[in-house]
Amino acid sequence: MKNLIILIASCTALFFSGVAAHAADGEKKGGDGLPDPGVVFVKGQTAIVITDPQIDFLSPDGVAWPLVGKSVTKNGTVENIEKLMKIAGEKDILLVISPHFYAPQDLTFKHGGALEHAMHGIKMFESDERLDQAGFKPSTGPDFMPQYKKYINNGKTAVANPHKVYGPETNDTVLQLRKRNVSKIILAGMSANLCTESHLREFMEQGFEVLVVKDATAAAQLPDMDGYAAAMTNSRMIANGVRTTEEVLVQINKEL
Repeated sequence: MKNLIILIASCTALFFSGVAAHAADGEKKGGDGLPDPGVVFVKGQTAIVITDPQIDFLSPDGVAWPLVGKSVTKNGTVENIEKLMKIAGEKDILLVISPHFYAPQDLTFKHGGALEHAMHGIKMFESDERLDQAGFKPSTGPDFMPQYKKYINNGKTAVANPHKVYGPETNDTVLQLRKRNVSKIILAGMSANLCTESHLREFMEQGFEVLVVKDATAAAQLPDMDGYAAAMTNSRMIANGVRTTEEVLVQINKEL
């Protein structure tokens, strides 16, 4: 057992020394010592993807506000998402919305994870109507934030089918991106450690380059559980880059 522990420790040390050496080999790195490859934006190949820009997550009137409100307020999430939507229109960048929505037939699912049960318990994103029949009822939980509608309902923004758990595997977000030859994604929205992170993971697995906008997202914070901190750790390790909204706006103005 002692020899096994020594072997594991040696392998771990070699792994991290290799990471450090690779980062030091002329590659840009962050203050944490990890490589920071970033994403170079290219006109016509770059999209801004926003997950769940909806009342239930982002408004004090939403049912999830007691869980996420502190994080949303601290990050300026509502305002920062709008800045990304605004510059998408100004620079003719594809804006894709991946919403969360439960229609009546979804409420008969036979099993689900902890947060799925929690969302169903507080009737989050629920509506009496199907999205493909009448859309979101105005000003209800699944509806888009009012200040975002002028950017979403502009005839250019792609609104994907609703995802039913967290990731884009159950909707057409990836199809919307592929059909437009997008390879680079600026990712923001709600919530950081659930839908946004799940989209990040799937996008990376699908071969996209992804830049996460860290203050245009937020997450639930509970006793002994900080969803936002967890998401930022994972985003830093998984994504091509993690930036603030202002940093992204500067880069967009420079490259697009």
